[in-house]
Amino acid sequence: MSKYAIAEIAGRQFKLEEGKFVDVPRLEDEEGATVTLEKLLLVSNGDAVKVGAPYVEGAKAEAKVLEHRRTRKVMVLKKKRRKGFRKRGSARQYLTRLEVSSLNV
Repeated sequence: MSKYAIAEIAGRQFKLEEGKFVDVPRLEDEEGATVTLEKLLLVSNGDAVKVGAPYVEGAKAEAKVLEHRRTRKVMVLKKKRRKGFRKRGSARQYLTRLEVSSLNV
């Protein structure tokens, strides 16, 4: 079993593994900066699993901000039949790509 953690970032949950990349909602930190994530809900170190209430005390993850980017454009279409109503829009999310460097329990 590998070492991983479930972190809460911007109200959403993400699985973090050492050496892996994760896309999270846009963070304020600049590219190349190191971010400390302390809101870990669950930490697994092989066979040992720690579950927080709500967070695991003393556990934190270090991650490096690689880039700020945007997702592909998503088209949104709205239509009401027989009414002549049609509306078209689009949206792109702002994301930050993180590389998880270490998980400390």
